[in-house]
Amino acid sequence: MTTVLEPATRHSGLDHRELRAAAVRVLLANWSGKGTVPSRSLYPHQWSWDSAFIAIGLRHLSPRRAQQELEWLLSAQWADGRVPHIAFNPEVPADAYFPSPDFWRSSRAGRHRGAPAHTETSGIVQPPVHALAAWLVHRADPRESARRGFLPRVAARLESWHRYLATHRDLGGGGLAAVLHPWEPGLDNSPCWDTPLGRVTPAPEDSYHRVDLDHSVAADRPTDLDYARYVRLARDYRDSGYDDGAPHAFQVEDPGFNALLIMSEHALAEILRTVGENPSPALARAERLTAALGERLWDPERRIFAPRELRDDRLLPVAGVSGLLPLAVPGLPRPLADALVSTARGERFRLGQVHMVPSYDLTDSQFDANRYWRGPSWFNTGWLVHRGLRACGHTAAADELREGILHDAWSSGFAEYVNPLTGDGRGIRDFSWTAALVLDLLADPREER
Repeated sequence: MTTVLEPATRHSGLDHRELRAAAVRVLLANWSGKGTVPSRSLYPHQWSWDSAFIAIGLRHLSPRRAQQELEWLLSAQWADGRVPHIAFNPEVPADAYFPSPDFWRSSRAGRHRGAPAHTETSGIVQPPVHALAAWLVHRADPRESARRGFLPRVAARLESWHRYLATHRDLGGGGLAAVLHPWEPGLDNSPCWDTPLGRVTPAPEDSYHRVDLDHSVAADRPTDLDYARYVRLARDYRDSGYDDGAPHAFQVEDPGFNALLIMSEHALAEILRTVGENPSPALARAERLTAALGERLWDPERRIFAPRELRDDRLLPVAGVSGLLPLAVPGLPRPLADALVSTARGERFRLGQVHMVPSYDLTDSQFDANRYWRGPSWFNTGWLVHRGLRACGHTAAADELREGILHDAWSSGFAEYVNPLTGDGRGIRDFSWTAALVLDLLADPREER
């Protein structure tokens, strides 16, 4: 039975000034000199969507550092437009993380796709939160942004990134961006991927070493079988020369990934308008994406957006937190938004009754309260649902979720994620995006968001 929490118990006795000071300490400790690592232990490099969320929080501490966070990440962009999900720090030992630079071989295997020669990266991508982050960072201090020429420097890179997703990744031909690996939508081992992942032949276990288990308990991490399949997919993509048009065992249109792309297209339009360029292409893409999202990924039976597997061209019968993220899409039709709020409050997610927003359907047999993305509540998806609730006018629910996020961040030691039934912190502590999004939620809610 799902635990029902009393809000007064969850949110009492929280000193916001002390919380802010602690969040600042986490971000300062994880600053590498050029960007922010998610954690000093398990994640010692720069991750793509992590840095976007980190910049959103850093803007309240130092807009200049937030700008630098995004600039350094975008300097690792490939010539074809993709923003890789990891930019490796050459000063970190190669065996500190797997898959390592020697596995991805970006400067060699990705040479024909325009991988940079000066920085080793991964070859896959992560959700495109970057234009949204850049716009919010600019708005935090427009004068400093203008002085440094921040928007003119990032605008072309962001436009190229969005064009890459609109062209190279429209594998289904329906106008949505597809992902080629479970790591790309960010919800790595979600039960949403069990069916398409089940078709993948695992890599031999003696062909790699899992460094993640050196830093976190096995019960919190993906299984060995899932991890072997991740390695196989990444290896096959690398061996194709990172060719998006090659045959891929995993091809999925994810609602969360595309929702974030729509949000960032709207932000990019504002960026382009501000630098004196035509915003129409970004707005047109946003309009097409929003229409395609409803046409291709809405599941009327479950009243949630669901992933579409492209190999069979069918919606997967699942309910993950990525299906709630379109709440934050500007202009989402009101009936869909209302249905999503109803689903969030229903038995599958029990918004307001459990800690934050579970990453997977509480009623499903595959739900696991502790294992990575198979059920735990994450701070970044909670922040996105909060943003969507506020945008849709559900301010009371948004405020309650905000207080729950702040409380869970404090009580868990800025954990990577928490058990949604107990609030116990899981994974890594002193996690950067947890601290960064706390800073954002502590800011004046009247500020432009």
